[in-house]
Amino acid sequence: MDIAFNKNEDHHKQLVYELKTKLKKVYAGGGEKSAAKQKEKGKLLARERIAYLLDNDRDFLEIGALAAEDMYEMEGGCPSAGVVVVLGYISGRQCIVVANDATVKAGAWFPMTAKKNLRAQEIAMENRLPIIYLVDSAGVYLPMQDEIFPDKEHFGRIFRNNAVMSAEGIVQISAIMGSCVAGGAYLPIMSDEAMIVEGTGSVFLAGSYLVKSAIGEEIDNETLGGATTHCEISGVTDYKQPNDKACLDSIKKIMSMLGAPENAGFDRIKPVLPKLNEQDIYGILPDNREKPFDMREIILRLVDGSEFEEYKELYGQSIICGLARIDGWAVGIVANQRKVVKSKKGEMQFGGVIYSDSADKASRFIMNCNQKKIPLVFLQDVTGFMVGSRSEQGGIIKDGAKMVNAVANSVVPKFTIVVGNSYGAGNYAMCGKAYDPRLIYAWPSAKIAVMGGAQAAKVLLQIQESSLKAKGENLDDDHKNKLLDEITEKYNRQTTPYYAASRLWVDGVIDPLETRKVISLGIEASNQSPIKKSFNVGIIQT
Repeated sequence: MDIAFNKNEDHHKQLVYELKTKLKKVYAGGGEKSAAKQKEKGKLLARERIAYLLDNDRDFLEIGALAAEDMYEMEGGCPSAGVVVVLGYISGRQCIVVANDATVKAGAWFPMTAKKNLRAQEIAMENRLPIIYLVDSAGVYLPMQDEIFPDKEHFGRIFRNNAVMSAEGIVQISAIMGSCVAGGAYLPIMSDEAMIVEGTGSVFLAGSYLVKSAIGEEIDNETLGGATTHCEISGVTDYKQPNDKACLDSIKKIMSMLGAPENAGFDRIKPVLPKLNEQDIYGILPDNREKPFDMREIILRLVDGSEFEEYKELYGQSIICGLARIDGWAVGIVANQRKVVKSKKGEMQFGGVIYSDSADKASRFIMNCNQKKIPLVFLQDVTGFMVGSRSEQGGIIKDGAKMVNAVANSVVPKFTIVVGNSYGAGNYAMCGKAYDPRLIYAWPSAKIAVMGGAQAAKVLLQIQESSLKAKGENLDDDHKNKLLDEITEKYNRQTTPYYAASRLWVDGVIDPLETRKVISLGIEASNQSPIKKSFNVGIIQT
């Protein structure tokens, strides 16, 4: 081990420590006082409910744990957007679980709460996974109703998805374990089955205060919409349970009786660990995003047996393509390369740039994987497409469009890991969020933006200088340096993986050592959704 390796290792282990510290804070939800109030009512907390529900001998994956971080300026913020979403197993069946966290502003719905719920439903629909809702919410956070209520991707879209999933035969089970008010009442009742916990669960379109205000009727919430009312009089709910655990046990029993899902037929053999030490990833990955490294060394520590069948190894070397297995699953890997290499034209540093030949290679490889029905894994460390007169004359736009087209029209499931940089159109070509990866996670080393902070600052400064020169004015050096620092600081803050995770541009930030688990769980989920469409790249021909 050399000094650079040790320095890199220390740097990335520190980043992982910072990640775990952030997550520990998030897992505390609304804090001890709020948790104690829920306990006094005899309720389990959201994460306790999920832990009790899930099979404890199987892996699970949290989605959007860092959603809404630092987005809402109020006491305590809105940890995890006030809702916990997990991909896991109940009675041996893989599913999505969505649980309101009543310790966070009584489980109120913020704009990011709706976005996160929609993401959970999207994953369920794409993979035809059963989805379980553990409902405990005071309803829409009224001061922000204009950002959550009326638009296509707002609150109402959730109920539309309930209806679509029900029509498509995707199982939805709801447990009303606390408040369920107004429009939010439709979510559990539009599920296939709904159960309610006696004494703590309630569901109604308008609570007792609003009923009195609207029609003058005086009634308590339990009589208005409690378990007895809806299980014995209205018939709105299907099962009445005495407490949280009994309710969760009932869900487990139902899940144990579901028929087997269809199989998409993705190939899997007995998993083996990489031969090379996965921990080495910390030392291989540079401590600075500008430094070169060999992405192959990362790949060999992620794939089974450290075996990688590389496609067109000596052609288009700024992108690495090849076949491997991850946790037994066959995968096609598309990864950016930052290594300094020797070519016929001399020494060349790729720096994560996509060249015409690389785009052409990746497009053909993606087509091959679609033909063979092999899921795709994208490892992003991309600064964009090559620019300049030579590249333009060589057709970089057409080659880049070909790659984007292949990614967009790919019908096999795609999984994206943001290892390092994810800039500009490179983000799109390497299957960023806009290109429907089934799951997209970032390492703590990731940076996501239209371009890096330093480059953005220089471009914006040049624009401002040109504008001033046209008016016969000039920027002095002090003003120029101050402006550069301000722009760079802003861009650097907005490029962090936490900024992206907060806004659900990625599904979360993970320790690099969790990458195999994320991809394996994702492929297992996608294997329950047979491919119905044929692959066609459209107007861009090879």
